[in-house]
Amino acid sequence: MSTFSKATIVAALIMAAPLHGAVAQQAKTDIVVTRKPATDVAVAQGRYQATWESLAQWECPEWFKDAKFGIWAHWGPQCQAEAGDWYARFMYYPGSGQYKFHVDHFGDPKAYGLKELIRDWKAERWNPEELVALYKSVGARYFFTLGQHHDNFDLWRSPYQEWNSVNLGPKRDIVGEWAAACKKYDLPLGVSMHGSHTWTWLEPSQAYDGNLTREDGAGTWWEGYDPQELYAQRHPHSSGWDNSSSIHGQWGWDNGAAQPSEAYKTKFLNRVLQCIDDYHPQMLYFDDTVLPFYGCDEQVGLKILQHYYNRNALNDGSAPVVAMGKILEPRHKRAMMWDVERGVPDSVQQDYWQTCTCIGEWHYNQSVYDQKRYKSAEQVISMLVDIVSKNGNLLLSIPVRGDGTIDELERAVLSDIKAWMDQNGESIYATRPWKTFGEGPLAEGVNPMKAQGFNENNNYSARDVRYVQDKQGTTVYATIMRWPDAKTFVFKALGEASPHYSGKVQEVRLLGYGDVTFAQTINGLRVFLPTQPVNKIAPVFAITFR
Repeated sequence: MSTFSKATIVAALIMAAPLHGAVAQQAKTDIVVTRKPATDVAVAQGRYQATWESLAQWECPEWFKDAKFGIWAHWGPQCQAEAGDWYARFMYYPGSGQYKFHVDHFGDPKAYGLKELIRDWKAERWNPEELVALYKSVGARYFFTLGQHHDNFDLWRSPYQEWNSVNLGPKRDIVGEWAAACKKYDLPLGVSMHGSHTWTWLEPSQAYDGNLTREDGAGTWWEGYDPQELYAQRHPHSSGWDNSSSIHGQWGWDNGAAQPSEAYKTKFLNRVLQCIDDYHPQMLYFDDTVLPFYGCDEQVGLKILQHYYNRNALNDGSAPVVAMGKILEPRHKRAMMWDVERGVPDSVQQDYWQTCTCIGEWHYNQSVYDQKRYKSAEQVISMLVDIVSKNGNLLLSIPVRGDGTIDELERAVLSDIKAWMDQNGESIYATRPWKTFGEGPLAEGVNPMKAQGFNENNNYSARDVRYVQDKQGTTVYATIMRWPDAKTFVFKALGEASPHYSGKVQEVRLLGYGDVTFAQTINGLRVFLPTQPVNKIAPVFAITFR
C-alpha cells in the first residue's frame, strides 16, 4: 500500500451513560483523530484485469469446495442496542418498532444518533480466541467477520475511514484480532463488506443528525471528527422508493436512488484495498447485487477483484481466494462466487456457490432470545446437507451481543450441531455432488427464490433424501433428512432400474453405528435401521459398491 502521513487532532470526548441509561453522565477524556492518507491505494497489476473476461480466469479453489461449513460474526456497533437488524436505519424511522425502542432507551435521535451508539459500544467481554476455538470445534472450516455494515463504520485499523473501531467504540482492531485468532486455530479468514449502500441506507438520518459536519462538533465529544465521513448524507434525498421502511427496499442504483459521488466511491475502494493488503483475507463477501456500485459504476467492483486476485495469484496464475456477491448472472459466476441469502436453489448448480443465513436476526436481538426463536440445530444441519448435495457451502451467522459474547441458547444450538458433525462429518467435508442430489417431496417440488434468496423455510421430512459422494467416487453418502418411524427405508436412486444405478452394493454403513443389513432390488436399496436413533437429527448411510 502507498505510504501516508498522519495528522492528529486532540479533542474532548464526553462519555455517555451505559446502554439503556436514561441520562448521559458526561466525563472528558482525550481522543485522537487519524486523518486519511493523501494518496490512493494502487490497484495491483498482473494476470487479472478489471474486465469480466479477464476475471473469468479465476476458479473456485479446492480448499473452499472441501470446507463446506463456515461461521460468521455479523457483529458491529448496531448490536449495542440488541434490537435487531438494520438498527442504524430504522432508529431514524418514526413509527417503526426500532424508533420507539431507541427513543425509550436512548432518547431523540437528533441528540443520540448512530455516532453516539458507536461511542458507547465497548465490546468489553469480547474474547475472539475463545469464540474461534469454539466455532472450529463445532465443525466450521472457515470464519467470517463483518468488515463494515451499511452503517459505514470500519471494524479495523482503517486509515481511509476515521470512524473505525480502533479510534472509537471498543478502540480495538476487531478484524485484526479475529484474524490473529483464525491464524492460531488454522481457520481461513473472510471479511464481509457492506458499506457501499450507506449513501442511500442512512438517508433517514438526514432529518436528525445525518447532515452534521466537522464544524458542528466544536465543544462536543466528537470534536475533530467529521460526521459526513460516517453518514455521507450531504446530498439530495433519493426519490420514488425511499419513504418505504421495508427491510429490503430499493437495493440497486436506479429507480430514483441518489447517485454516489466520485469521492464516496473512491473512499470505499481505498478502504477495501487497504483491508486486503493489511489483513490478507482468503474470502471477501459483498452485500451487493454483483459487486459494490454495480449499476452505477461497474469499475469499482471490478478493480477490487483485479486487486484481490492479483495480490493472491500463485506462480501458476491461479488465485486461491473467494469473492462473493448476490444475484449473479452466468458471466459473473465465472469470475466470482454466487452467494444466496437465506435460501437454497432447487437443483445442483454447475458453478460452486454459498448460502449465507443466520440462526436469528443478522444483528443481535434480545427479543429473539427471549422468545426462543433461534433456528434449531436440526434446521441448520438440514440446510447444510441440502446445500452440500447441490454443490454449495453454508455460512452460518451466530449473533453476537453488544458486549462481544454469545448467549447460552446459541451455545446449545452449537453443541447440537457439533454432536451431529462429529459423528457425520465425513458425509459433508470434501464431498461432491452425486448423479442426483436427492429424492422425495422437496426434491420433486418447486421452491423459487425471491431476489437474492429468502426461501429457506423448507419442511424437510423423513421422505426426503440427499446424496453426495466422496471426491474419489468410491462412496455414496445418503442422508434421510429425518429419522423414519419404520424399521426399514428404501433409497430409490440405488435400485437396479434407476437411471442413477451405480452397480451392486457391497456394504452399507450407518455412521455412528456400523454395518447394517440391506437388500438391493429393482425398486431400490432397502436398509434396516437400528431400534434406536444414533443421533438427534438425521441418519447418514455410507454406501460402497462392488
